Amino acid sequence: MLEVLVQMAGLILCGIGWRWLKPAGLEPVQTRKVLTSLVYYLLLPALVLSVLWEAELGNTSFFIALSAAFAVFAGFLLSSLVCRVCKARPAVRGAVILAAAFPNVTYFGLPVLEATFGPWARSVAIQFDLFACTPLLFTLGVLIAARYGTAAAGVHNMTRELLRIPALWAAFLAVSLNLLDVERYTLLTGVLGMLERGVVPLMLFSLGLSLEWNRTQWRNLPTVVPVLLLRLLLIPALVALFASVIGLSGELRAAVVMEAAMPSMVLGIVFCDRYKLDVGLYATTVTVTTVLSLVTLPLWYRWLLG
Repeated sequence: MLEVLVQMAGLILCGIGWRWLKPAGLEPVQTRKVLTSLVYYLLLPALVLSVLWEAELGNTSFFIALSAAFAVFAGFLLSSLVCRVCKARPAVRGAVILAAAFPNVTYFGLPVLEATFGPWARSVAIQFDLFACTPLLFTLGVLIAARYGTAAAGVHNMTRELLRIPALWAAFLAVSLNLLDVERYTLLTGVLGMLERGVVPLMLFSLGLSLEWNRTQWRNLPTVVPVLLLRLLLIPALVALFASVIGLSGELRAAVVMEAAMPSMVLGIVFCDRYKLDVGLYATTVTVTTVLSLVTLPLWYRWLLG
């Protein structure tokens, strides 16, 4: 697995290098927005449609979603307790809870699982995200951000926000086609295959564009430490226990636990900015958890399957 993570780190470093060098005079934010929009609106929905159309859906899907929901709620409860004990101000509290509760299960987790376990694990990452994490993000996550933020934005129509996510529509279509046992034509398979192959490298490259570090972020490190312990160690340990209780085992259990051990999601920066939470703290958390996950994920893999 170490070799896989080194290769992924290479793509992330390419994104970081692009951020510093700015080839063709393109600003990193502009480049990232174009790439992530391409993945979000076209490539990722194609991948979701391709994977879930032929995935084995049933009790396993329910257990994956249940484990994902458990991971999110565990992160929410534990980080809320930490913030209460530390008496953090509201903007910090909201950022910490989002960072601890919601892992980067698609933009980082999907490439890790696919490279580690094989193509079948893509289905685990997608179900972990779309069947639990994303719906909870746009409901519980929005409520958290609005509760602790100072923006006048308030809580938007959460159902409308969910219905605007292309990958969820692709998942609904794919599950319907799967359950109806609709045959996939060779031409469509080829088109979807070409589109889905661009997801992983662009995800990792865009993640590198998102990572940044400056002098002001050093002051956030003491606050980030509890999030590191929760996000990378304690929450996946609890999910490992929970997965065993509900009957998951072998590589499937390992894949679920590793999804729970992913670094904080990048999308949370958008929520922090919209609701006036501590953006700098959250950005620091994303950077540090992403870097440290390159160490912790191989340890989880060795413990789970060693």
